[in-house]
Amino acid sequence: MKRIPLSLAVSLFSAIIFFSCSNDDNTPTVQPVQSQTIKNLAADPVTIDPQTGQPGAGTGKYTLFSLKDGKQIANSDSASNKWDIGFRGTTLIVNGGAIRSGQGGAYIHTGTFEELTSVPESVTFATDQSSSQLAITTGSGKGWYNYANTIVSPIPGKVLILKTGDGKYAKLEILSYYKDAPATPTATSESRYFTFRYVYQPDGSKKLN
Repeated sequence: MKRIPLSLAVSLFSAIIFFSCSNDDNTPTVQPVQSQTIKNLAADPVTIDPQTGQPGAGTGKYTLFSLKDGKQIANSDSASNKWDIGFRGTTLIVNGGAIRSGQGGAYIHTGTFEELTSVPESVTFATDQSSSQLAITTGSGKGWYNYANTIVSPIPGKVLILKTGDGKYAKLEILSYYKDAPATPTATSESRYFTFRYVYQPDGSKKLN
């Protein structure tokens, strides 16, 4: 039986190691998406008249927010797909529909934020069709909040599944409507300051964990 020269054996072994490492290096690594929490996002807050104790008028403008970038988007970019969701008081808008320029939409899911690991195949996204016909329904008990005894409270077990302005997917849970997210808001708590958490999926898939 012929013996393989030592130099040839070393060369073959090195080649095997090289190709093995190369194949490992080319294997894509799937990273889990991370939950982010946004605190005290101002949603057109109003000032209280010190003389009358009554709230003044707001600006009427929405605070536009990008889930991809995790930041507020200027209102001058409202006719673009740079933003995904907008906040003004208790009214929320999405960047999709007849009156928007983006590809977005929304669906109100009943369940917990943690257990929602992907967009269900049965989901049909609603869009903003007019100022009175919005994807996320306004009014107490109709969308994301209840209103009782002057207090706005997020409805437990309601998670917004969002299609973003550029056609990606996300989930979002509103945690508080009041500045600094007090555990028990009162009539004197500063309102129109959203605290929420969300997960944004950048790869375009419907996986949300």
